[in-house]
Amino acid sequence: MASTRTGESEISKAVLRILAVSANGEATILQLKKRIPAEVNLSVDDRKQSDTRENEELWEQIVRNIVSHKKTDGNIIAEGFANSPSRGKLRITDAGRLHIAKK
Repeated sequence: MASTRTGESEISKAVLRILAVSANGEATILQLKKRIPAEVNLSVDDRKQSDTRENEELWEQIVRNIVSHKKTDGNIIAEGFANSPSRGKLRITDAGRLHIAKK
């Protein structure tokens, strides 16, 4: 049976939408993880417990990967749609606001 996991692209779009309506366009990773379930229809596979992180669902790794994979093509930081002004925090850029306005 094929996996029905939510992809990085969809999670990243949700992150940008959340940042766009957050104070100063910023949110911590923890704040994002609390708000994403209201933005994304997470699957049963997304909700499975991580084998490597206690008390973390699989989809939460994608949120953390936004910062750790910031130089990877397609990443919202690499694309200039967000930045990480301090450890554990993301901020939407003007380019990010334009990007979600087009969607």
